[in-house]
Amino acid sequence: MVRKQIAVIEDEQVIRENYIDYLSRQGYSATGYATRQEALAAFNKRLPDLVILDIGLADDIDGGFELCRELRNRSNTLPIIFLTARDSDLDSVSGFRLGADDYLTKDISLPHLIARIGALFRRIDAMQQEQPSDSQLIRGDLQLDRDRLTAHWKQNPVNLTVTEFWMLHALVRHPGHVRSRDQLMEEAHIYVDSASITTHIKRIRRKFQLVDSDFILIESVYGAGYRWIQ
Repeated sequence: MVRKQIAVIEDEQVIRENYIDYLSRQGYSATGYATRQEALAAFNKRLPDLVILDIGLADDIDGGFELCRELRNRSNTLPIIFLTARDSDLDSVSGFRLGADDYLTKDISLPHLIARIGALFRRIDAMQQEQPSDSQLIRGDLQLDRDRLTAHWKQNPVNLTVTEFWMLHALVRHPGHVRSRDQLMEEAHIYVDSASITTHIKRIRRKFQLVDSDFILIESVYGAGYRWIQ
């Protein structure tokens, strides 16, 4: 079996090597980079299967944010996890707004980190195991392809991250039904606070509105969650 490639972008050498060693012992192929420039040089040749990155990279105070932005421009489906000492709501919301799939602080245990990585990979693997006849989900002008992780609205592509795709899929599977934030987290295999779920939903709406300014089909239900109203 080909081992999943994980890139760790962390400026502290001891911490970086600790993550790499643990990931390697869990069966992953892990490579570390100390700076945004080093990582980008490597990614120009080949993107990894998943990226773990810190926000502050030596003197590059928000280097992780900039790297996340650049990676999202290259791939909408590359799983990205922030792993940082910065635990403010502003930083976590900023990370999700830039398209991260998860945001963790460095006090998380290594087994918990592995669990979150595994959850992201399982989402992708589950889609690839679907039968072709089950890969398409169509609701009016919306077409979701579980096999390719793609979404189209009125035949125009909507560029969603892995997390955003699964959240949208959870809503579209049950049109008219309110999906709570807990249900969206469960179906997207993430564990975040309510503000982060709200940020993901806002990003999904904005992406649809980029291709259709009249898009209004994701409805907020006060105190309950969200629903697809088509």
